[in-house]
Amino acid sequence: MMSLRSKVCLVTGASSGIGAGTALLFARLGARLALNGRNEEKLKETARNCEELCDQKPLLVPGDLTDEAVVQGMVEQTVAHFGQLDVLVNNGGILAMGTIENTTLQDYDRVMNVNTRSLFHLTQLAVPHLIKTKGNIVNVSSVNGQRSFPGVLAYCMSKSAVDQLTRCAALELASKQVRVNAVCPGVIVTELQRRAGLEEEQYAQFLQRSQLTHALGRPGTVEEVARTIAFLASDAASFITGATIPVDGGRHAMCPR
Repeated sequence: MMSLRSKVCLVTGASSGIGAGTALLFARLGARLALNGRNEEKLKETARNCEELCDQKPLLVPGDLTDEAVVQGMVEQTVAHFGQLDVLVNNGGILAMGTIENTTLQDYDRVMNVNTRSLFHLTQLAVPHLIKTKGNIVNVSSVNGQRSFPGVLAYCMSKSAVDQLTRCAALELASKQVRVNAVCPGVIVTELQRRAGLEEEQYAQFLQRSQLTHALGRPGTVEEVARTIAFLASDAASFITGATIPVDGGRHAMCPR
């Protein structure tokens, strides 16, 4: 039932992790892809893997999401190349460690600019094109937007804002038949935590603790999140909008001690 055949899909953060996994699944489902990421070499690798699956060469629109000219160019290039835009997947994001006592304003601004401001900007630019195709948006949020955790204050705040953007935009665009939803992953095995500063031993301990903090007793995989994103992006989810769907092994429902 799940198909994205011939749909033009723009995926941010596609050079690794959930974004790369989503791009690969979208390619299998027949999508025409525009891919964004900061690491151009890894983005090219994702594109090559996608091309092997669907014999269609993705359009690469690399660059930093906090650069307004880059974001504007991503939308313009995608529409100029394919003639339309059907699906926007706002996946690009970063994690920074820090509490109310030691999070610097620079770290706060960096997290909010990448995770929230750039998402708002890209969505705003994409909406006129999505209205034309009656397309949809899938935001990649986090269980951190739904539940509170110490030590990652700015990240939690940014993802809570993404959840509100998802619901508000869904209501504002519903009359135009543009759906807006979000997935809220728990701990997923990616490079996110390492890039935030966890060393290998710390990361191993973090994954081990995930067995206790997730009801299903393990962290999740990129593929498990990608499948939910693909479902929401497809016509199989045609009556779903404004939803923030946990993909977290039950973590949002828990109060682990």
